[in-house]
Amino acid sequence: MSCSFGEKFKITVFGQSHSEAIGVVIDGIPAGIKLDTDKIGAFMSRRAPGKNAYSTKRKETDIPEIVSGVVNGITCGAPICATIRNSDQHSKDYSKLKILPRPSHSDFAAYVKHNGFNDIRGGGNFSGRMTAPMCFAGAIAMQILEEKGIRIAAHIEKIAGIRDERFDPVNVDAEQLKAVSSKEFPLINDCVKDEILAKIEEARLDCDSVGGVIECAVTGLPAGIGEPMFEGIENVISQAVFAVPAIKGIEFGNGFDCADLRGIENNDDFIIKDSKIATATNNHGGILGGITSSMPLIFRVAVKPTPSIAKPQLTVNLETMLPEELVIEGRHDPCIVPRAVPCIEAVTAIALINLI
Repeated sequence: MSCSFGEKFKITVFGQSHSEAIGVVIDGIPAGIKLDTDKIGAFMSRRAPGKNAYSTKRKETDIPEIVSGVVNGITCGAPICATIRNSDQHSKDYSKLKILPRPSHSDFAAYVKHNGFNDIRGGGNFSGRMTAPMCFAGAIAMQILEEKGIRIAAHIEKIAGIRDERFDPVNVDAEQLKAVSSKEFPLINDCVKDEILAKIEEARLDCDSVGGVIECAVTGLPAGIGEPMFEGIENVISQAVFAVPAIKGIEFGNGFDCADLRGIENNDDFIIKDSKIATATNNHGGILGGITSSMPLIFRVAVKPTPSIAKPQLTVNLETMLPEELVIEGRHDPCIVPRAVPCIEAVTAIALINLI
């Protein structure tokens, strides 16, 4: 099923952007795990809409209602089901889009796939709104992983060409990850924040949008996790990451930069560090042969500009089969990168917990 992921920690996401509710069923969580609901709420708040100038004006509390699988805050072994109410939909904003597919959206492909019965409101189940239940599941997965000493955090590496610093691929630690994930606008170097916000505001005032890059790091992973070929760490993380709408690319370690290097420049020498085997550099991003090497796991994802923009664009009327100009109405993010940061953390946790 396309809305399900994982085997040991299996999630199934349900609902649509403008349905009465969205949610997730999580199967495979053992009994006896105490959930920190405050921490879950704080994590989901990082993704929630309507809180600042670079976010959509749609306001949703994103408070999950746990309807099964938890008793007195402790898992009981049954599947966990959580729902999140949709309370601020403006479905009328989408009425004309049934026959006027938006450029760079799923509208046309979904129309063909589902014979015109796709839910166009807010993008239906193709919407970024569906990352809210993913974040709920990811928050639980992260709590379990943190008990094992594994920490996950991401930051804005670039927006509209303005770059933050990157994680130190050798020396990044859990404390740095905790610090960056606690920020409302997650940057390593806060000095670039104003410049980035100015670029986002410039695009918003021009009825346009901007994209960027998110970098994610994982510390505390022991060597030996993952499988060769089809169940390598890169494979499983990539499958989960592309469930987040607007992700268009992923690279691990030094990624595409290695294509311009010689082997002696790209290879990471093995060394002894604190009486353990490590590597002097980390161009491999913590993964060798699809298996963890014990070095920090580092990857980056490319996020496209929000396709819903208020500038006139050209489309085709699916009824008349004639070209038509389209101006998209409604409430949309001029940049989705900041709100996508916790989503990347969440799906990474879900991917990793299935391999551990």
